[in-house]
Amino acid sequence: MAIHRPWSKLALTGLGLALISIQMAALSGIGSRMGMWHFSVGFSALKWAAILAMVGLAVSLVAFYVTRIRKTRRGTVLAVLGAIIALSSVTPPLIWMQRATEAPRIHDITTDTTHPPAFDAVLPLRRDAPNPIEYGGADIARQQQAFYPEVKPAMFSLPPRQLFESALAVAKEMGWRIVAADPEAGRIEATDTTFWFGFKDDVVIRITPHNGGSRVDVRSLSRVGLSDVGTNAERIVGYLDTLMLRVEQVGPAGLMTR
Repeated sequence: MAIHRPWSKLALTGLGLALISIQMAALSGIGSRMGMWHFSVGFSALKWAAILAMVGLAVSLVAFYVTRIRKTRRGTVLAVLGAIIALSSVTPPLIWMQRATEAPRIHDITTDTTHPPAFDAVLPLRRDAPNPIEYGGADIARQQQAFYPEVKPAMFSLPPRQLFESALAVAKEMGWRIVAADPEAGRIEATDTTFWFGFKDDVVIRITPHNGGSRVDVRSLSRVGLSDVGTNAERIVGYLDTLMLRVEQVGPAGLMTR
């Protein structure tokens, strides 16, 4: 005669905590992006989502032991599902928090730390931004060079005016909102919006003559936040790598080096 085993309350609890945590994590970014609350509230919600997820993971693992190993309760599938959801919920916040502790507390990154490209057209958009447009000087440059040595200008054999169209096209491909584009001055200004929290970061691209070709400098500046957790450096490197690939596809003769 089969013995009826009751459902594991631990499995149900672990799954419930995991589901709540992943919903909280999603809402932390969506609410901030839609302006429902300040991004600091979103950060707090993300932290608590990670805590709930870790508790849910622990409870689900205990439930797995009870239902699968000891077999005193039913609910192994629920325990496994709770553990998977909890891991999915806790992993991104933990990775982000680790990056936040490792990254320098800077939010202004440029390929030219001596004469950074200046912002102009985006200034009205930054009217209420806490972070100033003035470059922080030698201390910021020293931290950037120590943590992001890959951020450096790109050199091309194409003349500035010819390179400008590719530079503008790549900026559009990156999903940036173009604020200004001046081919005569070799200057592009744009705004990028981060995926999760919807932070606005401004970008200026400067194309100047260099050894018969062109030099491309890029500066990316966050409007809010003391640390950008590496976002601005990744944006610049991603843009220049994409630009070099595009120029190489059009004609390898236009490519020089970074």
